[in-house]
Amino acid sequence: MTDTETVSFAADFPPAAREEWRKLVDAVLKGAPFERLISATYDGLAIEPLAARRSDAKPVAGRAGAVPWDVLARIDHPDPARANEIALRELGNGANGLSLIISGSPGDHGFALQPSDEALARALEGVQFDAGIALDIDLTPFARDVPQRIAALVKQSADPAAAKVRFGYDPFTAIAITGKMPQPWSETAALTARLVRTLADAGFKGPFAVGDGRVVHNAGGSEAQELAYTLACAVGYLRALEANGMALEAARAAIYFRLSADADQFLTIAKFRAARKLWARVEAACGLSAKPVLIAAETAWRMMTQRDPHVNILRATIAVFAAALGGADAITVLPFTAACGLPDRFARRIARNTQLVLGEESHLAKVADPAAGSGAVEDLTDALCQAAWALFRDIEAAGGAAAALQSGLIQGKVAAVREKREAAIARRRDALTGVSVFPNLREVEAKVDASFPAAKAIAPTSSAVTPLVPIRLAAPFEALRAASDGLLAKRGARPRIFLATLGTQAEFGPRATFAKNFFETGGIEAVSGDNANGTALACLCSTDKIYEKEAAARAAALKSAGVKQLYLVGRLGEREPALKAAGVQSFIYEGCDALATLKGAYDILGIEIG
Repeated sequence: MTDTETVSFAADFPPAAREEWRKLVDAVLKGAPFERLISATYDGLAIEPLAARRSDAKPVAGRAGAVPWDVLARIDHPDPARANEIALRELGNGANGLSLIISGSPGDHGFALQPSDEALARALEGVQFDAGIALDIDLTPFARDVPQRIAALVKQSADPAAAKVRFGYDPFTAIAITGKMPQPWSETAALTARLVRTLADAGFKGPFAVGDGRVVHNAGGSEAQELAYTLACAVGYLRALEANGMALEAARAAIYFRLSADADQFLTIAKFRAARKLWARVEAACGLSAKPVLIAAETAWRMMTQRDPHVNILRATIAVFAAALGGADAITVLPFTAACGLPDRFARRIARNTQLVLGEESHLAKVADPAAGSGAVEDLTDALCQAAWALFRDIEAAGGAAAALQSGLIQGKVAAVREKREAAIARRRDALTGVSVFPNLREVEAKVDASFPAAKAIAPTSSAVTPLVPIRLAAPFEALRAASDGLLAKRGARPRIFLATLGTQAEFGPRATFAKNFFETGGIEAVSGDNANGTALACLCSTDKIYEKEAAARAAALKSAGVKQLYLVGRLGEREPALKAAGVQSFIYEGCDALATLKGAYDILGIEIG
């Protein structure tokens, strides 16, 4: 088909105007306000249901088209020999880089490598650093000499200038995760600058210092907060390096970013694009011509679940897809069982192959900034830039990243968003498949190489800084499921709730299904039959019309039979007082506080939640 024929074919269709679309939408809404279709992010950024195409948009300068990102494999096994085995196997099967997780680092989620000379040497034995293999060090705040040790190992077999080592110095995050600021920031900044210069003088090209947004993301923060924190850290490094004798151009090249990638596809794409735009604005303010900064991505810890962990494969796939389209230069995928224990070989292979399939079979790296021009992504990118820049200015006004951490400015803003996020999880507005929705009480426990070690009791200490503590969004629901599992192991039965259905299957079916899923997210098994069979919990399920006729009598009968807590599915407004008088004590519905209701049920049953 010729170009002329193509144009003629397209001309057969009338132009699609926004006004015509609005007419169709209004017909579906049937008088409901159009604004109900506008959603908002945790930064308060409005997301329109239809965004206009940006025909004048230009691609964000980042990873060049047709240049693949670095496929990094996590090396977190605490046994150096096993860590080495994993590293060589991953490199031999498609990975072209390693993310070395040092104990106590932001990436340490229960398993990591100890920072001794012997452990580092054994873990990296046989890795050919002159073969283009990237090494990203996830550095612990307690072992800042690790980069020099690894530099010495690399120099034994490779030219430092040819090695792709990202050293991961990050004193800001050390403050954020430990809550300690052992010396004035000016002294820490000078020490960091000396360490960077030592490595640069040894011939390594870096980058050396990282602005790591994962600490904010892991603690429940928003996209704009993650960007602002990362940007403030990077500017802090620029100042420290320049103040200690490094030219601004060289200081800029010494810095890179790490960001979390999660299952919110469009926000993740926009976040990675916004990071480059924000950094370009800093470069312009410094009188530098813009150069693409290296941005590494890691799939998000906070979205990982222990329950139904195979869903984590889907979450990670979306996250990799989004980070790749957003222009990430390197990506690390958390194995799907990372929240369950030490990942086994299969989980690591899936993590690696998630990237390989998307990169080599879906060709995601072949186009530079494929989201450019998309109205939705461009709007989100611009909005994130504005929100992050405003917060960045607040951090700068407070004296920079270190001062903002010391004063609690950053932690306070993150805590406010985390509280909103946790409330949305509790009400299941932010659904977690396999955990807060669609639970499976009979799922098979995931296979791992080792269970998490027992948590050590930590003596309370006074901290100069409030630490940013990592969370997993699924943890509150999973605690209920764990209590249920414990009861099953001890007594041979889970806590139960009787579903008291009224009317025909067609009448009670939808709400009975809702109730079953609702209670089983907390490990409370739903049972049905002719009578309550001595269960302490019961839930009425049917339509509003059936409730009006039969609910009061059935409620009274259930209470007489010994039911301690009686629930009803639905919101009945002015009829609720009469039902309460008949014995209904709680109403469950879409958007209610499911977590509080489930915890209350455990209290009634006298079951302790660990």
